[in-house]
Amino acid sequence: MTPRSSDDLFALAPVIPVVVLDSAETAVPLARALVAGGLPAIEVTLRTEAGLAGIERIAAEVPEAVVGAGTVTTPEQVRASAEAGAAFLVSPGCTPRLLGAVRDSGLPALPGAATASEALALLEQGVHAMKFFPAEAAGGRAYLKSLSGPLPQARFCPTGGITPQTAPGYLALPNVGCVGGTWLTPADAVAAGDWGRVEELARAAAALRPAA
Repeated sequence: MTPRSSDDLFALAPVIPVVVLDSAETAVPLARALVAGGLPAIEVTLRTEAGLAGIERIAAEVPEAVVGAGTVTTPEQVRASAEAGAAFLVSPGCTPRLLGAVRDSGLPALPGAATASEALALLEQGVHAMKFFPAEAAGGRAYLKSLSGPLPQARFCPTGGITPQTAPGYLALPNVGCVGGTWLTPADAVAAGDWGRVEELARAAAALRPAA
């Protein structure tokens, strides 16, 4: 499924893996393991030089994956991500200039917000799907729950410090569509090429359900 809107991203899976690549060589087997575990949406961050090349490889060689670019902070990165084949964009925060570039790209996006004022600014621009980052440091589940009253039209993908144990609590909130998780690709497993472990972690994450 190619997401046509930001809301489509929420429907793909309860967890979007947040991937930091040290080498583009690991991108394809890593993506295949995540998809096999039931997580088709994959956010590859631009924190390393391997990020863009990894996105390009996944887009070309793993058609069942929906690969996006994360940590997008400049209009130049927006354009480079689109050219690499990214299907969506995720930013840690947002500025008018960055939002303009995102809209020009035509790609679904989850711009970042960490406060009520930032969320309001995005809502004023017609953006209803956002990234809540850094989730735990910015107030966590309690903060997001408090936003659901005055800003019920905003939906979030909280990312940052979330674990398999805390994810269900986030997913139970009415204003959370999915969560972003870094725990799905442990550095030691990636370094060892232990794709079976990555697939197991993905399968467990795909089965996460909101806490009662």
